[in-house]
Amino acid sequence: MFRCNVIQGLRIWKSYTFSAVSVALKRKPQASRLLFTMVDSQYYLPNDIGISALDCTEAFRLLSPREQLYAHYLSRSAWYGGLAVLLQTSPESASIFVLLQRLFRKQPPAQLGNVATAAGLSPEEYQAFLVYAAGLYANMGNYKSFGDTKFIPNLPKENLKALVWQSQAFQDSPSEMEALWDSCSTLLYSLEDKQKQLGLGDKGITTYFSGNCCLEDAELAQKFLDSKNLSAYNTRLFKKKSEGKSCYEVRLASAVCTHPSLDGEGETRCGRYNFEDRVFTVSRGDYDHLMKKVSENLEKAKDHAANENQKRMLEEYSRSFTFGSVEAHKEGSRFWIKDKGPIVESYIGFIESYRDPFGSRGEFEGFVAVVNKAMSERFAKLVSSAEVLLPELPWPKDFEKDRFLLPDFTSLDVLTFAGSGIPAGINIPNYDDIRQSEGFKNVSLGNVLAVAYATQKDKLTFLDEEDKDVYIKWKGPSFEVQVGLHELLGHGSGKLFVQDEKGTFNFEQDNVCNPETGEKITTWYKGNETWDSKFSTISCSYEECRAECVGLYLCLNKHVLSIFGHEGEDAEEVVYVNWLNMVRAGLLGLEFYTSESKSWRQAHMQARFVILRVLLEAGEGLVTLKESTGKDGCPDALITLDRSKIHTVGKGAIERFLCKLQVLKSTADVEGGRALYEGYSAVSDGGSHNFLCLRETVLQRKEARKMFVQANTRVKGDSVELVEYEGSATGLICSFTERFADDAEEVEAHLLELNKRDAPFPSGRTLESV
Repeated sequence: MFRCNVIQGLRIWKSYTFSAVSVALKRKPQASRLLFTMVDSQYYLPNDIGISALDCTEAFRLLSPREQLYAHYLSRSAWYGGLAVLLQTSPESASIFVLLQRLFRKQPPAQLGNVATAAGLSPEEYQAFLVYAAGLYANMGNYKSFGDTKFIPNLPKENLKALVWQSQAFQDSPSEMEALWDSCSTLLYSLEDKQKQLGLGDKGITTYFSGNCCLEDAELAQKFLDSKNLSAYNTRLFKKKSEGKSCYEVRLASAVCTHPSLDGEGETRCGRYNFEDRVFTVSRGDYDHLMKKVSENLEKAKDHAANENQKRMLEEYSRSFTFGSVEAHKEGSRFWIKDKGPIVESYIGFIESYRDPFGSRGEFEGFVAVVNKAMSERFAKLVSSAEVLLPELPWPKDFEKDRFLLPDFTSLDVLTFAGSGIPAGINIPNYDDIRQSEGFKNVSLGNVLAVAYATQKDKLTFLDEEDKDVYIKWKGPSFEVQVGLHELLGHGSGKLFVQDEKGTFNFEQDNVCNPETGEKITTWYKGNETWDSKFSTISCSYEECRAECVGLYLCLNKHVLSIFGHEGEDAEEVVYVNWLNMVRAGLLGLEFYTSESKSWRQAHMQARFVILRVLLEAGEGLVTLKESTGKDGCPDALITLDRSKIHTVGKGAIERFLCKLQVLKSTADVEGGRALYEGYSAVSDGGSHNFLCLRETVLQRKEARKMFVQANTRVKGDSVELVEYEGSATGLICSFTERFADDAEEVEAHLLELNKRDAPFPSGRTLESV
């Protein structure tokens, strides 16, 4: 196995790897450690990584001039806000971004390629640099958005430095470029253990918290936030010592840094507080320059809004980003829900908490998309069937929402998706109180689905040849069904039992029983507690697992399949491939498990591994997983699914597990939820399957996740022009350098200034890395 690791690593490192490895082998005791670093390909993006352009030409062309202007200013707002993700990812991401922008603004990739040749870089090394740059733009930082693993340039540091030094940007501003290189180059290449992945405390790097924070600090801060009825979504936490006492700054994202009339016990609770013998200060101004740009463009978009709901929505969003008020964002989300069936759909803010190690703080994202009417008709039929399908779910009716508020569910072609990555579908807003009583929206991103999940047979791992052909044919249609069910009836189902601040319960305490125990309910959410704050570190993955199980369970329903146009044998193929894809994804999920810290780095993939464990446990030959040796002589694996047992053994296993997930969630049973979920999430070398060994096999045979190139828009007179780029590393780079062309120097200066503000706080860097 080690030999295969070395061989595969050497392929990646090309010619210069041999010299690096030979040097490493002569050194002791560091040789083995350096050798492992050299060959571990999970920290590099391969030169042949898939890069596709998101096609929205026809969708944008069909918009009216007013709609195009509306979409343009919303896109500008999203792109400026998306830069905050650099500051939410790692201490070095913003500086690397600015370094790349300055290089490519002065010389586009083709021209810089000539400089690379003169500097002594091989064509493979320059391509590796372009791929790295594209990866940083696509992920909005130097950690993968899907998996939270660091990636570094796949060329020697001295070669990259030579390229920078000979670039036009360096010739024009040598002292500035040298200072920029010095500020980020060490961390750009560092693979110290703590810096290999995102995490809290000694488990990794995070900039949601200062580097001296640990889990106990996060838990204390959550208790403080709950006591002030303050959401963590738009915050970061910074810790320092003063007179022997721990002092914490809760920093809100806002354009305004101070505003005396709104300080104190207002919406944002800005001020200084003593709490459990510590001092907490709530302040404004995180990402202030960027939030100002976001608000300014939202105000411009408002002039082209189609209706009053859109205007009120944008007003509240602007207020939220100006003053740091999550309450304003919630109010804007209420108007967004009321804006049914818009031609141009959008959402913006600090939304998903996947990358906060504690699971409470939202990463900035903003999307703008155009409705695909034909596909949306299918989802509309699914929505109209929701009230019939919900009772099919395997929990008592008391555990379902009192009333299912029919949401919008549309298929969209993405024009803009700013943030660290682009999902296939979304169910938002994430505010529990709004979702439970006022509703939500679902979107499926059609042009993302069209290119993201296309699979080549020779790159399809861990399936037998017969399954590969079926998988390739039906993967797209089956995933469309799964996304629809996952978003609408997965995330959209289930009730939370709550006792509000007045002591009123939203369920009948004396009559509702736990179906798992037969006893009355003894735990529930109290006051300001939410799903995220209560279940914290497991909340994201647990909820994704619940939604995935709903998709598996309800895809067995013939009516659901007919909505998507699948009948008879075709319908059975869709079911088979949907379940097969899930168990294969569970195996692939091992890529996103860190054995050293025994932690998962990706919520969805952890969820799919849990489901694989549940279905393997079901037995009776439903799923088999065997280790093998591939044609290349390296370790391999084969996973199979008995399609004749999906409707019996499989359905029964998912039914029982799904009911447990929902009951534990509804009743706020954190202890029971953790025991169940963390038990199935465990990766070990014991039992009937050696998952630690299988993880090594998965890492050897993994395929890099695709990246997407997005178009730009620009106003020309009274119209808006759509500027598109080729699906390549060069195209992705050019899209970003042109995206901020009008105010590039201002934006770059602001990013460096914002990054500098965090510098006085510990960043979690080790002594070896600085």
